[in-house]
Amino acid sequence: MSSAGAQESKLTSPYGSWKSPITADLVSGSEKRLGGFTADPLGRLIWLESRPTESGRTVLVRQAEKEGGKPVDITQNDFGVRTVAQEYGGGAFSISGDVVIFSNYKDQRLYKNSMSSADSVPVPLTPDYDGPVVCYADGVFDSRFNRYLTVREDRRESSTNPTTTIVSVDLSINNIEEPKILVGGNDFYAFPRIDPKGERVAWIEWGHPNMPWDRSELWVGYISENGDIQNRTCIAGGDPSIVESPTEPKWSPQGELFFITDRKSGFWNIYKWVESTNEVLPVYSLNAEFARPLWVFGMNSYEFVLNHGQKNLIACSYRKKGRSYLGILDVAMSMISLLDIPFTDINNITSGLDCLYVEGASAVLPLSIAKVILDDQKSKVVNFNIIWSSSSFNSDYKPYLSSPELIEFPTKVPGESAYAYFYPPTNPHYQASQEEKPPLLLKSHGGPTAETHGIFNLSIQYWTSRGWAFVDVNYGGSTGYGREYRDRLLGRWGIVDVDDCCSCAEYLVDSGKVDSERLCITGGSAGGYTTLAALAFKEIFKAGASLYGVADLKSLRADTHKFESHYLDNLVGNENAYFERSPINFVDKFSCPIILFQGLEDKVVLPNQARKIYHALKDKGLPVALVEYEGEQHGFRKAENIKFTLEQQMMFFARLVGHFQVADDITPIKIDNLD
Repeated sequence: MSSAGAQESKLTSPYGSWKSPITADLVSGSEKRLGGFTADPLGRLIWLESRPTESGRTVLVRQAEKEGGKPVDITQNDFGVRTVAQEYGGGAFSISGDVVIFSNYKDQRLYKNSMSSADSVPVPLTPDYDGPVVCYADGVFDSRFNRYLTVREDRRESSTNPTTTIVSVDLSINNIEEPKILVGGNDFYAFPRIDPKGERVAWIEWGHPNMPWDRSELWVGYISENGDIQNRTCIAGGDPSIVESPTEPKWSPQGELFFITDRKSGFWNIYKWVESTNEVLPVYSLNAEFARPLWVFGMNSYEFVLNHGQKNLIACSYRKKGRSYLGILDVAMSMISLLDIPFTDINNITSGLDCLYVEGASAVLPLSIAKVILDDQKSKVVNFNIIWSSSSFNSDYKPYLSSPELIEFPTKVPGESAYAYFYPPTNPHYQASQEEKPPLLLKSHGGPTAETHGIFNLSIQYWTSRGWAFVDVNYGGSTGYGREYRDRLLGRWGIVDVDDCCSCAEYLVDSGKVDSERLCITGGSAGGYTTLAALAFKEIFKAGASLYGVADLKSLRADTHKFESHYLDNLVGNENAYFERSPINFVDKFSCPIILFQGLEDKVVLPNQARKIYHALKDKGLPVALVEYEGEQHGFRKAENIKFTLEQQMMFFARLVGHFQVADDITPIKIDNLD
């Protein structure tokens, strides 16, 4: 059939009313989350996945023995592998030989388990403190002393200001003892990494009011004969005249220390420490990001290529203008050879036996782990095979997928631009009348020091396949564009992000792509704050949805957890700004409907934030709804709650600004102040 004939066969129906096979059930039940991965001594992939259909339980899984075989769950049913260190967790497990050490979600204790026997019972390694008051993350094995070095967050004396240290857990004894503190005194620690001989340990540390991407320090200590750490040296970040945030230290097989920092160009690039002269030298310089902000433990943005003699080759990825690139960096030559793979977005990398395992995605590939085999020269890909995927999405649905378009739009600052991914409405069976323009849902990402990616996302396709336009904004302050772009938000959170979201919506209206009378906004956490601030202080959007969003900056500063307790000092500034930029203080300025979603166990943004805004808007007489979830924390993990949140946003917007009937059979919740 010709394209003209295909166009004529489409049903004409209003935007937003289209029927789609990408249902909320499909979105909530098919997408698993990845919590890290590595390779065992036999080269088999080991990964940690969170399963919405098991109430968000996180399970360690081993790659099947034979191609086409079924992966094997390592974690027993009554255990979940997850740490709540710094609330966001990460780095919840580590393996050595046949042994895995992991953090158990319920009690936050460390356990040791054999990976080869399905009947192996996990053995606790750390004391039972009658509750999850002590947690561990980012651990590594120390074979020289038969111990486990890990970051510990201790909440026994204070739940709001826990003590963070690097400790050792003895693996040579049968009785459980209190871990030994090796490094302490600063507010935060990450990436304890031991050299191949077990003689030196590197780590990252930082202190309030900085976040690790603002300023941090890289240290090296020498391990004494009794296992203590002595003769400590600050390698990077200690000079107050140099603004930098070193991250991800890693020892090469030859015992050289590499790391990533942004000291010169403002972009995270790879550097090397020369111990003999105590110099820090760039390995490869590029105006691109070779790392991400340290929101979670256990990131692995680069890896040494194994089995390649004495030559240091590094498999790494960098991000430039919304796209990731994978390459092999020859350290001696300071040259990078780019590899051609289907991923346009890459996160973590680890080495297997004669291969790489790469975590990535693209507009048509969901978040996946691929086994990448290179030629003998390590310059070309000879095989690319996806081992694990976050989604079981049926390829029959591909015609319904909307492809993201990276757009660059002008901000309120003359000569300055920001970025976003725009997804047009897409459905092979429907079209709207030529006179109609689609409604727009604009998403403001969390963080706010984070980045949205133009990759396969069923949550977005849920909207676009029903006739919505969707735009995902990387406002000023987002990562992926260097420190200068990231620093746009310093002292101006609630201004730059709000202005950029409004500018993006106006740009799409002026471009003729969306309906100016049907602009909606949504966001979670910091994105929820931007949503509420945009609705309170601007008049661009007609309705909004806040997911565990911030309404009161002063309360957030007082109530939030240690990791972010001083985050706002740099983002907001003086006391007057805390008041002036808090939506809760300006309820009289709200003029459109809002729906709020909140987990009742959220320790990052406490539930009273959502309740305050809900009661204030209800008293004012605006259409408003509040949905609270038992057992959910900061972000929703249970399939039924993910589904309900998605469907109720759709119904809320359709009823209040859409001017169309939703094709799905959804029972709407009660909306206060709506006749």
